[in-house]
Amino acid sequence: MNASAVARRMALCCRQLAARGLVAGRDGNLSVRLAAERVLVTPSGFIKSLVTAADMVEVDLDGKRLRRSSRKPTSELDLHLQILRHRPDVQAVVHAHPPMATGFAVAGQEIPGNLLPELIFVVGRVPLVPFGMPGTPELGERVIPYLQGTDCDALLLANHGAVTMGRTLDEAWIRMESLEHAARIIAAARDIGEPRPLSAQAVEKLLALRAPPRPQREKDG
Repeated sequence: MNASAVARRMALCCRQLAARGLVAGRDGNLSVRLAAERVLVTPSGFIKSLVTAADMVEVDLDGKRLRRSSRKPTSELDLHLQILRHRPDVQAVVHAHPPMATGFAVAGQEIPGNLLPELIFVVGRVPLVPFGMPGTPELGERVIPYLQGTDCDALLLANHGAVTMGRTLDEAWIRMESLEHAARIIAAARDIGEPRPLSAQAVEKLLALRAPPRPQREKDG
């Protein structure tokens, strides 16, 4: 897709995230890699249910705006850029505040990765990242250890929200919806009784069915 088509898809994703209650008001932000050094991101301070394709902001991997615009990039830009720098396979990032998944993050709990086949297959492991101040480089720095040598395509941000990644925006978007759906099911299961985990063998098979191995990043030097 060209930049215009990507921007339209991003605006649609923002509206859908808002409609499904995964963001509220100005919450949440998206990024999509257009080329090796070009990224399209959502603007800062815009209500996501009203954002349009024309509102998107193009930046490079250092965060510099590449086209004249009165709009500022998302305040969580550093979070997105750290992910895109450290994960060359990732083409899109979705950051939202899904209520139940964020509830796990506020409670200081990871979402169990051995209960639901769909969560394992679609999303994978979902570690909990220690708290980093929103809108500051600290948040981006917090996620770096979870981007190196791992297969994490989703992260819980302690006391904040969640991040999902994908080879396309649709893939990252689907993972956000799937993450929240799984969190709701797991919370419901806990209300009913003691959740019964899948066997280690079943988890292993599901993980093996996920996306093909990612290319290894070249080491510095």
